[in-house]
Amino acid sequence: MKRKKDNICCSFCGKNKSEANRIIVGPNVHICDECIHICSEIIDEETSNGEDHATFDKIPRPKEIKTILDEYVIGQDKTKKILSVAVYNHYKRILSLESTQGVEVSKSNILLIGPPGVGKTLLAETLAKILKVPFAIADATTLTEAGYVGEDVDNIVQNLLHSSTDIPEAACRGIIYIDEIDKIARKSGDIQSATRDVSGEGVQQALLKIIEGTKVNVAPWGARKYKQNELVEIDTTNILFICGGAFTGLDKIIKNRIDSSTIGFGVKISGIKKKNIGETLEKIEAEDLLRCGLIPEFIGRLPIIATISELTGEDLVEILVKPRNSLVKQYQTLFEMENVKLTFDKRALDAVAQKAMLLQSGARGLRSVLENTMLDIMYSVPFQKGVKECIIHEDVITKGLKPEVIFDVNK
Repeated sequence: MKRKKDNICCSFCGKNKSEANRIIVGPNVHICDECIHICSEIIDEETSNGEDHATFDKIPRPKEIKTILDEYVIGQDKTKKILSVAVYNHYKRILSLESTQGVEVSKSNILLIGPPGVGKTLLAETLAKILKVPFAIADATTLTEAGYVGEDVDNIVQNLLHSSTDIPEAACRGIIYIDEIDKIARKSGDIQSATRDVSGEGVQQALLKIIEGTKVNVAPWGARKYKQNELVEIDTTNILFICGGAFTGLDKIIKNRIDSSTIGFGVKISGIKKKNIGETLEKIEAEDLLRCGLIPEFIGRLPIIATISELTGEDLVEILVKPRNSLVKQYQTLFEMENVKLTFDKRALDAVAQKAMLLQSGARGLRSVLENTMLDIMYSVPFQKGVKECIIHEDVITKGLKPEVIFDVNK
């Protein structure tokens, strides 16, 4: 019996045979070539997202990870080695859990300690880019114990799910960076507080299970938090947690511990040579973190401790020009869009670094200095008729003078 094809329409878009190039006929359903193409694109996109976030067959080796970190972060070689090895072992651990039944490798979360603006967050972000895994940043200062005003610790995992485009399998292998972790220190002192420590020790207790590994029910993007049928279960066992904090005063605690070591009749055997904060932090021990207000259980779940040194003036100058996304390159790109060449001489870069050091905010101070300096320049110079090049000298940074502008005589 010959099948009727005159009134065939696509079951998805409604196009009839005359409007579509081709319609594939099935039992009680038809689909045109355009709908097939759209469906194929959707499947390919979802498959590629899953592959980017969920497979680690080609994990970069520690040397390869460090090489990429060098393109974004200046200095801190030892810290980058520690992070490269730790991250490599973490994702190899995930593969070993899936492929073998041998010795189970323990989870190794990381604690980053260093002054503000030295690159703690940038290191964590770059690691996520290298591994192509979802990444989420949380601020520990906004976290409170469950049931109190503020963000619950579950919100950290929810943010990771959102960054993975609501793919639970991808979120379960992502990286979470918790900043300002030193701000959730428990209250100390002989006088007990009349109020509950809901933003200090309470948060540390709430974070214990999530960092170690547990199943958390979180709402996907756009869903209501307390509607149970919309919640997604996320297993945090294979999520890498990186905690960062400045831990102001920690260097003094370490020095006091070292200097308390005596011999004979109380003669101090250390502290003879003055060391910078970075060298002092390298001698950190668990008891020092206890004195900072972290509870023992929380310290135990962050077995890898990486310290980051203060940035010198030379480091700040290199940060201005060397990284792939350096500030100087960003400004030069903006000027190139207007067909103008932007040049900073060496003394100008040194002046920017010196000004940034006075702000005591690390690499963040560089942007503040340049934004203030370049505001009027970017407002007018690129749009002057016939301008060819703009040169920033030291006086532009230190005294606020106008830059040197070179014009094209042919224009």
